Amino acid sequence: MNHKELIATLASKMNAPKALVEKLLDTTVTTCTELLVDEKTIGFKGFGNLEVRKKEERLSVHPATQIRTLIPPKLVVIFKQSTILKDKLKDIPHHD
Repeated sequence: MNHKELIATLASKMNAPKALVEKLLDTTVTTCTELLVDEKTIGFKGFGNLEVRKKEERLSVHPATQIRTLIPPKLVVIFKQSTILKDKLKDIPHHD
């Protein structure tokens, strides 16, 4: 689902104008980005948490050439799903 489709779906469920929903969604994403940049954890009730974690420096080896490269430390966003979401996903049939 892309941005426009998400806005249309939310607008339909909320019975609200698409322009208002788009502004709300854009403001939410901007605010979440700012909070993550400040290394704050964001919790969405019934969905999960977003948090920033530091990945340590590590050594990578190219499989074909065996050349070793040092990968510097970096910050990454981790999503931890809630128990409610995890339980709902268990009920979905697998398509292998």
